[in-house]
Amino acid sequence: MAELHDRITKFFNAIIQEDIEEIKNGYCKDEQTYVVLEGPRFSTKGYTMIAKGWSDFKNSPIAMTKIVWTEGPFEEIVGDMGWISGITELYLNVGGKEVFNTFRSSFVFKKEDNDWKIRHEHVSAPHPDPYGVGDWLKK
Repeated sequence: MAELHDRITKFFNAIIQEDIEEIKNGYCKDEQTYVVLEGPRFSTKGYTMIAKGWSDFKNSPIAMTKIVWTEGPFEEIVGDMGWISGITELYLNVGGKEVFNTFRSSFVFKKEDNDWKIRHEHVSAPHPDPYGVGDWLKK
């Protein structure tokens, strides 16, 4: 069953369509909701600031044009919480310039009012050499 995949697809489509109300509707509406984002900030805590961030994003020169899962998504639901995760490619138009990035993307959902809402979101890019030893996984 791809219940969370359907929900995150609805959320991603709202981003592409710049439907701020539907984007905001995707989150748990309390001040404990927590987002770790791709940057330049590390995180945003609380629905109020998350909603403001999306409104400011819409008013920026950034427009998301496509989001594609390239690994996963993998998901699991236990009771009224679940998660979905994988690798996503984000396609953007930034001030008329086409931009492409690959990210690790994870979302923790909580069931509220018969809908899945984002309780925690983490989108990040791997650091090329975080410990100065390259990839420790040997072939």
